[in-house]
Amino acid sequence: MKLIFRGHDARYAVEQSLLAFFPQERPVYDPEAEEENQAVVALSQAEKYTTAVTTITYNGAKERGTSRVIIDPAANEYEKERLRQRAVKLSFFKAAQKVTGVTPTWGALTGIRPAKLAAGYLEQGMSPRQVDAILRDTYSVSPVRRELCIEAAQAGLKAKGDLKPEDISLYIGIPFCPTRCAYCSFVSQAVEKSFGLMEPYLEALLGEITRAARTVRDLGLRVKSFYMGGGTPTTLSTDQMNRLLTHLNHNFDLSGCAEYCIEAGRPDTIDREKLQVLLDHGCNRISVNPQSLEDGVLQAIGRRHTAADIEKTMSLATSMGFAHVNMDLIAGLPADTPEGFRRTLDKCLDFGADNITVHTLALKKGSRILLEGQSIPPAQAVGEMLDYSISALRGANFHPYYLYRQKYMSGSFENIGWCISGAEGLYNIYIMEELHSILSLGAGGSTKMVDPAAGRIERVFHAKYPNEYIIRPEKIQQNLEEFSAFYRSMKK
Repeated sequence: MKLIFRGHDARYAVEQSLLAFFPQERPVYDPEAEEENQAVVALSQAEKYTTAVTTITYNGAKERGTSRVIIDPAANEYEKERLRQRAVKLSFFKAAQKVTGVTPTWGALTGIRPAKLAAGYLEQGMSPRQVDAILRDTYSVSPVRRELCIEAAQAGLKAKGDLKPEDISLYIGIPFCPTRCAYCSFVSQAVEKSFGLMEPYLEALLGEITRAARTVRDLGLRVKSFYMGGGTPTTLSTDQMNRLLTHLNHNFDLSGCAEYCIEAGRPDTIDREKLQVLLDHGCNRISVNPQSLEDGVLQAIGRRHTAADIEKTMSLATSMGFAHVNMDLIAGLPADTPEGFRRTLDKCLDFGADNITVHTLALKKGSRILLEGQSIPPAQAVGEMLDYSISALRGANFHPYYLYRQKYMSGSFENIGWCISGAEGLYNIYIMEELHSILSLGAGGSTKMVDPAAGRIERVFHAKYPNEYIIRPEKIQQNLEEFSAFYRSMKK
């Protein structure tokens, strides 16, 4: 669809709305392009109101949507831009709703963090019922998603109340996997192709841990949660994992760390000895990520293990005394069906996991699903999978504690973390609700620096690939210096 902007350049906001209503369309910005379907999105400022008007022409039909906001001249530029984008999104939503006759389940909300919006209203003193009314009347969010959003917001505010100004989270990235899954677009290397990089990568990472720990001590910060992700961290050998965690615990003061989580993502990387190393070093939470327990689906996404392997791994993990075990599932994978997804979820509930994260497939550039044109379930089938997960998990006394959305998600749905009471994954809440800084070490990640009092968030990006990370120690040092400078500026 051809997009014509007048008076603004809110591309991200409009593109997200475009995907929700017209999933087969892609934005075209070439003014010379001959496109039958188009949207003209204009923003204008009058004395009192800022007004957005969207006119959409689609398959011969033409509709118009209008939205107005009042922008306080004394507001900061961030707030002004937020209101301008809100007007643009709502005008596009109204026009698209008329021309398609469709209301997406998340209504006019297009951002990554809908719970953060709800949390803001709750912090202003609104009741959950008042927030529900705003989500319904202003944004046309469906009843089920409004409930999920408010519950996740409440969990986020509870976690926020336990934080101190010096608290941060620590992330370590291990960008290696046994094989590359068909849905994956993360910067990770299949071990079969990059085994020689693992030792030099580990040595570089140990050096960064030493320097980062010194920086954290000098700044007087405290690690509240630790998370090791990837890739698949348990791709490391037992000896490599032992060296890494020994070095981590020796350098960082983790006495105030409430959560020590490691992704033990795939059963073909897990054994008793490796899990014992995790326990011995203080790990109190692991995540086993089968994505599906249907053998046909596992084969379609490129996994080299079976559902029976996952069952054995979960039996082992739950018998060894980890305080919390999470399982990740994806709704909408190739070769899956609503019936197959139901069987998967029911088995996960039987395994004894106290956290179950239900993702919706996101079609990301660079994934084999897109490159090879694999067939995936339609949005209606994905919706059935998610509807079942909500009812089944609530029926098992799980509640939603964090959620987020991504670009190009099947059906424009969401990812939700569910858990039994008291088993919330703190790191997930901290990063999704942007409650404090996340210091990231290793390749492929980014450090997010948060000043809650000023509402300021900045990021530094790390070397993207393992080999680049290994040969560029100056980039590691530069990132730590920027992290330090951010915190020193907060104290002025």
